[in-house]
Amino acid sequence: MENKVKLSTQDGVIIEVDKEVACKSHLINTIIDDTGSEEEIPLPNVKSSILNKVIEYCNMHRNDSPPEIEKPLRSNNLADCVEQKDADFINIPNLEELFDIILAANYLDIKSLLDLSCAKVATYIKGKTPEEIRKTFNIQNDLTQEEEQQIREENKWAEETS
Repeated sequence: MENKVKLSTQDGVIIEVDKEVACKSHLINTIIDDTGSEEEIPLPNVKSSILNKVIEYCNMHRNDSPPEIEKPLRSNNLADCVEQKDADFINIPNLEELFDIILAANYLDIKSLLDLSCAKVATYIKGKTPEEIRKTFNIQNDLTQEEEQQIREENKWAEETS
């Protein structure tokens, strides 16, 4: 039985991975079930650098399934909400890379990595004002003051603390 699978990335790189690790992705697992693992598996939506990070995560969880992340997060410090190794793994200062991991985790159907990377984004948002969030994510405010006030009035419930 073949123990390795070949994954072909968006940028044409072929990465050989242990089948057990690759099958942490429900997409890859389904492809292998349907076609076998002898064929090269094309992953046109994932760059090699990002796939290597995804494989690192899957390798880290080769023998376990990470626990569900409590929502909403109870802290801006992700290490308070997940295992330290996961918090260290997803401590990525480059937001573009973090968003690429989110897209890859979604495409590859790796729920635990998708939840972890989205939780990391949530730590950038939790407790911040809309202006601070815009600055963090480099988002242009295209609302007039009147539109912004109307939205605040309609969504007062969201700002209430329990």
